[in-house]
Amino acid sequence: MAILKSFRGYRPKKELAHLIASRPYDVLSSDEAREEARDNTWSFLHIIKPEIDLPPSTDPYSEQVYLKGKENLYRLIHEGTFVQDDKPYLYVYAQTYFEKTQYGIVGCASVLDYMNNVIRKHELTRPDKEEDRKKHIRMTNFNAEPVFFAHPPHEEIENIVQQIIRSEPEYDFIAADNIGHKFWVIRQRAVITRLEEIFATEIPFTYVADGHHRTAAAALVGDERRHLDPKHTGQEEYNYFLAVLFPSDQLTILDYNRVVKDLNDLSTGQFLKKINQSFVVDCKGKNIYRPAGLHNFSMYLDGQWYSLTAKKIARQDSDPISRLDVTILSEEILSKLLGINDLRKSQRIDFVGGGRGLDELKARVDSGEMEVAFALFPVTMEQLMEIADTETVMPPKTTWFEPKLRSGLVLHCLE
Repeated sequence: MAILKSFRGYRPKKELAHLIASRPYDVLSSDEAREEARDNTWSFLHIIKPEIDLPPSTDPYSEQVYLKGKENLYRLIHEGTFVQDDKPYLYVYAQTYFEKTQYGIVGCASVLDYMNNVIRKHELTRPDKEEDRKKHIRMTNFNAEPVFFAHPPHEEIENIVQQIIRSEPEYDFIAADNIGHKFWVIRQRAVITRLEEIFATEIPFTYVADGHHRTAAAALVGDERRHLDPKHTGQEEYNYFLAVLFPSDQLTILDYNRVVKDLNDLSTGQFLKKINQSFVVDCKGKNIYRPAGLHNFSMYLDGQWYSLTAKKIARQDSDPISRLDVTILSEEILSKLLGINDLRKSQRIDFVGGGRGLDELKARVDSGEMEVAFALFPVTMEQLMEIADTETVMPPKTTWFEPKLRSGLVLHCLE
């Protein structure tokens, strides 16, 4: 069963929360982060992407960068901008996106749950990205950003959350991207204890929705501390890491799309003829076409939008990976026709999260940077959980969760 643990969070002053809270480290380039935080000295980007406070030529993975992040964080703590709660609490975090609100419980997840696959994953991680976040945690001694988990819907958890949100939130603001954020502190000890009990006895697994690298880094640093501590008991704070846990039925997965630089020496006519072998092809003209459902794809090529409907679909009882649209696209077009066999390494393909819209695909093709774009119907939470439960992994860049968690609303110290 899954562990949920209360903790003494470090939180920003109420009047500064909206200025401090930032987008997570991995959705912005260094240049984008530098621009976003340029007129905001409070932005949490100064902690999670501290290279923005150093010369642009600075290697973002140098020790100097991690030291700068620590310096920026500890200055805010010493100045009293971040204050540690007096007791271990849980929290409720709400995000409103296009009139839909999702409510997550903020607490600590267990390092051992990660190691024992109670926390289930659906993506592979890259060692270099893991090491980046591990260095940040080691240097600051904090889980500075929460990871984004899902759990099976549970009626009593939902009822408790609905009771909590009737009170005045600690933080309440709308960010520059028009996403609303509210944050409550659960101070009632009986409620905290009951939530911890529910997870420990009734929630068999939790699922990494977004933030596989942050999750791996947090768990691996905790495991390192465990092996280095001769007095280890299992109760130390380093045995836990910061997470927000949402019921799976509240979450929204957006499409994660592909743009390709060339047609592998095929003409447009040849390419369309080859695609027709595996897909029903229907030209939709110049108006943007969005996939209508699973196994239907959108393609933008030479100023025209096309509907592509797969002719061959894997049986329902087959491997869940083979039924994914990303697998169908990769096998039937990207690999077979375009010669792109390794999505992680190929320099001929790029990925565009659904939050950027299909206009972004059109713009990148029209600019000449890319030659063809493909839009996919979003993966479902049911597909994600099935894949995680079978201990298989999705192909790269399959899920795009929106909205992203805001960083800087609460921090977890490893001591």
